[in-house]
Amino acid sequence: MRILMISDVSFPRVNGVSTSIETFRRSLAEQGHPSTLVAPEYPGTPPADADLIRIASRAVPRDPEDRLMSRRRTLALAPVLARRAFDVVHIHTPFVAHYAGVALARRLGLPVVETYHTFFEEYLHHYVPLLPRALTRLAARRLSVSQCRAVDALVVPSAQMLATLRGYGVATRAEVLPTGIDLARFTGGDGARFRAQHGIAADRPVLVHISRVAHEKNIDFILEALVRVRAQRPEVLLVIAGEGPAREHLRRRAHALGLAGNVLFVGYLARAGALLDCYRAGDAFVFASRTETQGLVLLEALALGVPVVSTAVMGTADVLKDARGALIAPDEPQGFAAAVLRVLGDPALRARLAAAAPADAAAWSASAMATRLLELYRSVRPAALYNAPGAGGAGGGHADRVAASDA
Repeated sequence: MRILMISDVSFPRVNGVSTSIETFRRSLAEQGHPSTLVAPEYPGTPPADADLIRIASRAVPRDPEDRLMSRRRTLALAPVLARRAFDVVHIHTPFVAHYAGVALARRLGLPVVETYHTFFEEYLHHYVPLLPRALTRLAARRLSVSQCRAVDALVVPSAQMLATLRGYGVATRAEVLPTGIDLARFTGGDGARFRAQHGIAADRPVLVHISRVAHEKNIDFILEALVRVRAQRPEVLLVIAGEGPAREHLRRRAHALGLAGNVLFVGYLARAGALLDCYRAGDAFVFASRTETQGLVLLEALALGVPVVSTAVMGTADVLKDARGALIAPDEPQGFAAAVLRVLGDPALRARLAAAAPADAAAWSASAMATRLLELYRSVRPAALYNAPGAGGAGGGHADRVAASDA
């Protein structure tokens, strides 16, 4: 089977969607099912190759990390793609990629699957703050229903997210299928090396948070909890790894809360080295996002044997419901701080959590999730519009005619 994927984001842009795409592509290839990814061109990225097609793009206002790719140039790929005999189109994001991906699937006579990665109802208002929150929620819900109806099947990373979509009125076939973790990539790491590089004393209590530094990640909440932790553990340090539009806001907030000496921003870290060291430097990994459809960083921390203290909202509830390497904390700062203080103050508990954590992550292997995704691909059938008079089967004669007419 050959898969055509399309996304508005990909590496080197670091976020959960990019990680999910890369994880699935690698695991599918290992099982003999290659994919081609269509994604934006980023400044300074190396040349694309046969399995990575970069589309000319421009910066996104208010979010300089992201790029908006050209829909016209994406659709112009139809003749080239038609000759490559794809079996399915998999869309990963709801912007240009969604509309261009659906259009390409129709032109190529292919079934289309889409992953609902992001809980936009609790996301959109951060980026259009001048509009009332109720209005952005309504817009996000209506957009979600419209887009979900346009595809043959949905991949939803958590049962909670699927329940939300059903509540919107989405009736499209959907499979709860989280992104797996490549366990081989989350071993090792040297916490002592990270501490030494950043001048952190070996005995200083360290909390680690790794994510896109964005408003929807609820890092403000962690700072509020940190005020309460510091009241009992004045030397505590919160390390925040990642970049994003909320970084300067969070710097100012930390100063306003008197936490300037208790928060360290380290930016993006290389996933194969410094990021692993950063995880391992923590006495605990802390997380409180209310918008995650899964929460891959929780699995990464668990795989490395780092105790997790997290709220359990939306997708994080699925990850943590049976986890023995984590403490589920209340979704309010005082209770969250109490859970953190419990882990920091009890070495035996911390050791038990650390020992149990890798087994928690092992239940989410990338290989198993890729196998389930393949089963979904094989089961989808073209929608009625793909089978209009004169249309051929997926990857067959219809695709050849598209190539001829678009050339």
